[in-house]
Amino acid sequence: MSGMYDLHTHSILSDGEMLPIELIRRMAVTGYTTVAITDHADPSNAESLLATLARVRESADLFGVRLLCGIEITHVPPQQIAPLAKTAKAQGADIVVVHGETTVEPVAEGTNHAACGCKYVNVLAHPGLITLKDAKTAAKNGIALELTARGGHNRTNGHVAQVARQAGCQLVVDSDAHAPHDIMSERAKFVVAKGAGLSDRECREVLSLNIDEFLGL
Repeated sequence: MSGMYDLHTHSILSDGEMLPIELIRRMAVTGYTTVAITDHADPSNAESLLATLARVRESADLFGVRLLCGIEITHVPPQQIAPLAKTAKAQGADIVVVHGETTVEPVAEGTNHAACGCKYVNVLAHPGLITLKDAKTAAKNGIALELTARGGHNRTNGHVAQVARQAGCQLVVDSDAHAPHDIMSERAKFVVAKGAGLSDRECREVLSLNIDEFLGL
């Protein structure tokens, strides 16, 4: 499925400001057809997050949005990322995002490496100064690197785009939305991609990514 997508958003189930269905409604009005709600997760809450989000699928469908129920594995020790991602997929996660080594938070060293080596991870969010070696591993495992609109996290978008290009790694453009004003228009998504150094052709390719093919849905 193609169309406007966002694979990284947050609701009141973690640190977002909106109920899941309010987030979906606002995304629908903006033109999105696929939205992943990926609230912050660790071993204490991943299962309950997924079970709660599943109850909103029908409501999302009625607004014309395909809801992807997911989690963002956040500040979890690198050794626990793969087991948690595998368990989340077994519990019904459509998508698993890992909170990468952004330069503005104390993410544990080795998080990017652990995420890129895990076949149960789909997106490495705001991966900071990710190495070419890790990006090549991500490419091998079909894991996308994120170009983000979120302030602070977006400082390294140019580096991420450059490394992804060298590694042959898929890129995605996400909002990391927490509040209504974080939701991006199609033009805003293009600007994030273009500002990271992508050509117009690369921007169009990234923004029209077939999500079914990418996630194997």
